[in-house]
Amino acid sequence: MSKDLAFDSSSIKKGPLLFVMILGAFIAVLNQTIMSVALPELMVDFNITASTAQWLTTGYMLVNGVLIPITAFLMQRFTTRELFQTSMVIFLGGTIVSAVASNFEILLVGRLIQAAGAGIIMPLLMNVILTVFPPNKRGAAMGMVGFAIIFAPAIGPTIAGYVIEHFSWRTMFYGIIPFVVIVIVIAFVYLKNVAERTYPKIDMLGVILSTIGFGAVLYGFSSAGSKGWSSAEVIITIVAGVVSLILFTWRQLVSKSPLLDLRAFKYSMFSLTTVINIAVTMVMYADMMLLPLYLQNARGYTALESGLLMLPGALLMGLMMPVTGKLFDRFGAKWLSIIGMAITIVTTIGFVNLTDSTSYTYLVLMSTGRRFGMAMFLMPITTAGLNQLPARLNAHGTAISNTIKQVAGAIGTSLLVTVMANRTKTHLQDMTAAGGSGDLSKEHLVMEASIQGINDAYLVIIGIGIVGLLLSFFIKRAGQAEEAEEARVTLKPKTVSET
Repeated sequence: MSKDLAFDSSSIKKGPLLFVMILGAFIAVLNQTIMSVALPELMVDFNITASTAQWLTTGYMLVNGVLIPITAFLMQRFTTRELFQTSMVIFLGGTIVSAVASNFEILLVGRLIQAAGAGIIMPLLMNVILTVFPPNKRGAAMGMVGFAIIFAPAIGPTIAGYVIEHFSWRTMFYGIIPFVVIVIVIAFVYLKNVAERTYPKIDMLGVILSTIGFGAVLYGFSSAGSKGWSSAEVIITIVAGVVSLILFTWRQLVSKSPLLDLRAFKYSMFSLTTVINIAVTMVMYADMMLLPLYLQNARGYTALESGLLMLPGALLMGLMMPVTGKLFDRFGAKWLSIIGMAITIVTTIGFVNLTDSTSYTYLVLMSTGRRFGMAMFLMPITTAGLNQLPARLNAHGTAISNTIKQVAGAIGTSLLVTVMANRTKTHLQDMTAAGGSGDLSKEHLVMEASIQGINDAYLVIIGIGIVGLLLSFFIKRAGQAEEAEEARVTLKPKTVSET
């Protein structure tokens, strides 16, 4: 094992280091979200079905989900510079392949290559922060990371919508290339190695079980929304994934060099915040998935108008993230989480009675309010859990945290799509049986039923949010001083405590 702090962190120029890595993470996360808006045009250009086109986003998510558990090993085996530069070069290669793709197959290959590079960046960035910042100063740094992972997907649809309306879809990829090159060049100048390599042995059986397990689970839940829960393909892949993950868990607990050291879950705050993060990730998907469906499919707004509606909230989150990080350093995560969750739940209630005439202004205000609430708890919850881990588990903790979020995102999306589809069907049957057609067209009835289905999906989101809110009350108020001691980081006896 490496020494907890194998270098003098005061000698590291943290500003340039964080800037280059956050910029790389921002580009990677932005790229992950821009494709959904382009799918209709790609279906026409390549003459493919919606289910085929969806692989451009599903495949990206699968590669990310499979790769992230391996990042703990990679971060111990390679230097920060080697890993970051390699990931950005891989990402650049995938972007170029995507930009020049002459058919769907080549475009999909390019997206998968992009995902292979992007999957490394976020866990690596979080691990660097845990390494160079003491627990009482991590909040502000993690707040800047939050800016990248939340602001990027929020503005992604707006940018993509504008590009699609005025240029070819290839412009999205060509436009990313110069920024990736700039990040690579800056990294050569400013990026420093911040951790000592330990050269662990790779657990090949663990890699195989991890790949099968997380890949199958992510694919199964992602497919359930479109193919239905009764589909043999969905059932078989989920069962195979769960069995593989059970074997993977056993393997990690008995291995001397685990791929993912699950002993991180022995730390109560890390375990608690991981569970809360599952609820939080699902709650996030209300805005990211349900609202665009309502705006574009039910109300007929364009992709650009849909993206613009979420832009004020994205800007507010961008401003709030660093502020929230500093508040976390001073007050801890508990009350930030409780207040943020409460705001998010209250504003989400505003979405359970959507109609075909709900005003655009009302939607902007409610969406912005939700994002204000989420900005208060997203990074503090994650940081509170990671702060408790000893330094030797930093790489494993960040890998576990990011993996859990990927799986929760897939499950959350599948759950919301299933609720929306089933309830839409039920509402349509009820309307028809009640003789509600009257002078209304079949198309209008379908639209009304789909809006009701979306309202019901928001009710589920409120329920999940309440679970997260209740669990937030159990975040320890005085945990940070103990966490600093467990990590064996030299701090003054009286460090920041939760109040």
